[in-house]
Amino acid sequence: MKRICTLILAAGLVFGAATGASAIDFKAKGQWLMGFGVGTDSPVSKVSDNGNKRKADTTDTFDAQQRVRLQLDAVASEALSGTVYFEIGTQKWGQSATGGSLGADGTNQVRVKNAYIDWAIPQTDAKVRMGIQGLALPNTYAGGSAVMDTDVAAVVASYKFNENVSMTTFWARPFNDNFNGKDARYSNNHVNYLDNMDLFGVTAPLTFDGVNLTPWVMYGVMGKNTLTNYYDGTEDGVDNPTYHNIGSRDGNPPYTLLPFPAASTGKALGGTSKAYGSMFWAGLPLAVTMFDPLNIELDINYGYVEGMGRYDVQKGQSGDIVRGSTQRQGWLAKALVEYKLDWATPGLFGWYASGDDSSVKNGSERMPSLVPTGNFTSYMGDGNYGWLRQDYGVDYAGTWGIGAQLKDMSFLEDLKHTFRLAYWGGTNSTSMVKYMSSAYAWTEGVGAATVPYMTTRDGLVEFNLVNSYKIYQNLEMNLELDYLVNCMDNSTWKKSQSPSSFSKQDMWKAQVTFAYSF
Repeated sequence: MKRICTLILAAGLVFGAATGASAIDFKAKGQWLMGFGVGTDSPVSKVSDNGNKRKADTTDTFDAQQRVRLQLDAVASEALSGTVYFEIGTQKWGQSATGGSLGADGTNQVRVKNAYIDWAIPQTDAKVRMGIQGLALPNTYAGGSAVMDTDVAAVVASYKFNENVSMTTFWARPFNDNFNGKDARYSNNHVNYLDNMDLFGVTAPLTFDGVNLTPWVMYGVMGKNTLTNYYDGTEDGVDNPTYHNIGSRDGNPPYTLLPFPAASTGKALGGTSKAYGSMFWAGLPLAVTMFDPLNIELDINYGYVEGMGRYDVQKGQSGDIVRGSTQRQGWLAKALVEYKLDWATPGLFGWYASGDDSSVKNGSERMPSLVPTGNFTSYMGDGNYGWLRQDYGVDYAGTWGIGAQLKDMSFLEDLKHTFRLAYWGGTNSTSMVKYMSSAYAWTEGVGAATVPYMTTRDGLVEFNLVNSYKIYQNLEMNLELDYLVNCMDNSTWKKSQSPSSFSKQDMWKAQVTFAYSF
């Protein structure tokens, strides 16, 4: 009898588990990317320091690589679901570090891109998302987000009051517990001491007939060690007591939150009695569609980061030392006007961002950001796939620009073309050059989510041609051709701290990407 009861109980558990499992609906989607490209990765070919020349462009002309992203959703009901999003790669063919060399057995290429749960508060229309997720400040208008669009650990709550008014609030923690504590400023170990960053934001999407706008604000606090002295591979960490080596897979916070690093001795943070500094952003994206097929988009942003101490910087080649401030604040406005035709959508776009004045004593006048994703263009910007020979910059701070495009031209079924022409100019004072470490310091940060540091005498001309062919319903072949005319002014940059020079070069790339999406 005992055995029969045991069997009945076991069978009940099995069938009960099966019933519980069937209540969860698992859904999968993802994307495979295979890419092959040629091009140049540096805006300078050679540089010279005190008459000693060296080659600056040392990257391969040809690259082949791949990436896989897989998203799994566990849906219990309309009120509850969970998502995990894996990324494998990017793996460069032949490279051992990314698992692409002979044997293809790399062990460090599978990463969790997102992992969160969605749930609705019972008896209300409020929804909550908790976990590592994609978080973008309102940016659906005029060229992408100028402040933040990335994956981050956060709690996001949203509520729709009616068909016209909604509200979203969030708390995000981009950084915490990364400071190694081994710093000459402290007499003992201060691991993870005052190194967190927390962001609090509110957005209010407003939707009316023919007009959409989303005013938003975000406040943040940053610890004095948040961007200071990440582990640099040395035994004591003091060999590199700077904020340049922060670890981040997206963006480049030392370059987008603080004054330009080349205009300092490096140790810009930490020399302050403040434990935390304040940060603030506000934006107003607007889209007017009431005149369809005419579309008008506008986006205005402001940002401020409180100064956390001062730093020493040399002025020109005289050897004089000036005390600079780590405060940074500025603004950006960008716009797009386009008209949809049967065969294409012609459009004009442009932007203007505040730039540094002639002094470092009052901080930087360029708008700060976390992970900007400006996508007006697809070479210096983050348009198209933004992959393979990675885009050179997505931050519009300290620049202005104007461009024209013919988007989604189609003359054959399943084949589309987009052509763009844009001019980039600088809004930073030419007097800032005398605080820069070298004549080619403007290249620092290029290729890592920032554009070149451009003065009012510098410029770039960008050409994009993107071709998309749908081979099958889920398979696309994307051919991108880009060219960038380098108009950086050599004579202006020779006034830097050290006797140095550079040989500029135009940049170009041609890449084909096969994208299988499901």
